[in-house]
Amino acid sequence: MSLFNPTPDLHTTANLSAPLAERMRPRNLEEYVGQVHLLAPGKPLRVQIERDDPASMIFWGPPGVGKTTLAKIIANATHASFIEFSAVLSGIKEIKQVMVDAEKAAKFGSRTILFIDEIHRFNKAQQDAFLPYVEHGTIRLIGATTENPSFEIIGALLSRCRVYTLQALGDEALLTLLRRALTDAERGLGKMQISAEDEVLLTLASYSSGDARNALNALEVAAKLAEARAEKVITKDLAVEALQQRVLLYDKKGEEHYNLISALHKSVRNSDADAALYWLGRMLKAGEDPMYVARRVVRIAVEDIGLASPEALNLTLSARDAMDFLGSPEGDLALAQAVVYLALAPKSNALYTAYGEVLGDIEATRAEPVPLHLRNAPTGLMKSIGYGKGYRYAHDEEGKVADMDCLPDSLRGRKYYQPTAEGREKILAQRMEEIRRIREGKRS
Repeated sequence: MSLFNPTPDLHTTANLSAPLAERMRPRNLEEYVGQVHLLAPGKPLRVQIERDDPASMIFWGPPGVGKTTLAKIIANATHASFIEFSAVLSGIKEIKQVMVDAEKAAKFGSRTILFIDEIHRFNKAQQDAFLPYVEHGTIRLIGATTENPSFEIIGALLSRCRVYTLQALGDEALLTLLRRALTDAERGLGKMQISAEDEVLLTLASYSSGDARNALNALEVAAKLAEARAEKVITKDLAVEALQQRVLLYDKKGEEHYNLISALHKSVRNSDADAALYWLGRMLKAGEDPMYVARRVVRIAVEDIGLASPEALNLTLSARDAMDFLGSPEGDLALAQAVVYLALAPKSNALYTAYGEVLGDIEATRAEPVPLHLRNAPTGLMKSIGYGKGYRYAHDEEGKVADMDCLPDSLRGRKYYQPTAEGREKILAQRMEEIRRIREGKRS
């Protein structure tokens, strides 16, 4: 049997046994909701689709924002053969067979779009298998990932693809989808003749955290509850009841999961030890993965405490190890200890801010070569062309500080780290001022 599927016909009658989110999948760009920054007239992805640009691409974004739908719309618009793979289920053998079939099809003028869902789950060897076919245009690869492509996709493949970042859908976009599903008699819930006020639909939308799949399936649960009770209107109480039924299954991925960790983080940041302990207890009592909490606590140490109290990082890493060693509930106290310490510790986001500015400069400026005086010169040739020339060994300098610039020329004099007067950073600020005076003294 051929691995090739025909171009997906998105206008066929929906399978009414499929979940509502699948039945209501947009069939063209006019039905597609959201991602205006990519799909509005004149925007990059819209232009690529309209010009039938064959370049491969990666869609990066959270679940339920339309990555798979976009791939199917592109295949439908370009009349290409569409092959859909899941990186969870497919291996290197299937990939190579598809490549062979695609190469044969290309000789007869047939175009192939290969859609890989969760492409970040493919290992390096599996991703390498795509390279020659993407390079030669035998296939047009569209990958979907919820993970940062910079870390999960090999550089050679990434350089051959355009990366488009899809955003979580806003409440208004979700409201549009929910209204459409409620009234669509062909694919949606229209035949049930059930209505709902916008306020109720917004309740469902806000719960979904930008995930259209969650929002639509929550609506379907609410509609079935109303139908079972011979009611024609989805009330807010009914919507809340439907959400409660889903929370039991999906709470660790749902809005409340993010609300609780946000409350914990912000309580620590505001030095409220009592509130931080409460939110920690709420998360652990609800069955949250304690190692997830431990990872977030470590993150708080480096984001909000930083060098004002550098021992905070060691304490949180120890708490993580204690939780891993003891398990819950015994290890819960280790996390509680870390959370209280973080809440009471002096706060500084100076390092967090400094690193953000560094990343901004890296993005905004060209990648300048390393200055010659900072380069290693292990060979005679390197020395002859200036590698290492002008380097001054700090240990031989008075004050252990050399009058030597270490940033690229375009960033000379740039200051990133601005320590606060909190905790240990007060000492670091004094040391930085001392270094500045030593360097200026030598220059003068």
